Amino acid sequence: MSGQLEKILGEARRCQICAHELPMGPRPIIQAGTGARILIVGQAPGRKVHLSGVPWDDQSGDRLREWMGIDKARFYDPDCIAILPMGFCYPGAVAGGGDRPPDKRCAPAWHQRIREELPNVELTLLVGGYAQKYYLEQPSGSLTDTVAAFEKFMPTTLPLPHPSWRVVGWMRRNGWFESKVLPALRERVAALVSDDH
Repeated sequence: MSGQLEKILGEARRCQICAHELPMGPRPIIQAGTGARILIVGQAPGRKVHLSGVPWDDQSGDRLREWMGIDKARFYDPDCIAILPMGFCYPGAVAGGGDRPPDKRCAPAWHQRIREELPNVELTLLVGGYAQKYYLEQPSGSLTDTVAAFEKFMPTTLPLPHPSWRVVGWMRRNGWFESKVLPALRERVAALVSDDH
């Protein structure tokens, strides 16, 4: 890891931008190394991830790794996979279940600075609507429309739905995701994390 990346990650992990609004306090959860070839931009850590301090350390993470066709060792290697959620900290829950949206100040404050220190990223996975709206200048309408148009963004970017339990019904209604998107995702990931790189 470069000294500059280490410095920025240290600053990000001490961030207090929205500390007074976080029900469990700030605990920025990010992962990055200068060798990373894949960047995952998700939503924000959930409660379980906040408690463990490990990104995607929950059932959503298990599903995402399955989609990618990657094991935990590769996934948690910062010189293989960088992880920058739209909000670095757990935003708290809303009444009736689910989490609050990621804080809108987080990504503008940190993403560009960190991404500038990730020169080897060749694929960015935009997981969920928040990441897609932020990073795609002209998102193709609904999340479903954006994901269905995935070939338009490849090979550098791939929009995905959020892999929470709610996606199971969505996948049943959109069979093309499993038949078209996941094979393309796995092929691209395999090419980028193979041992000869």
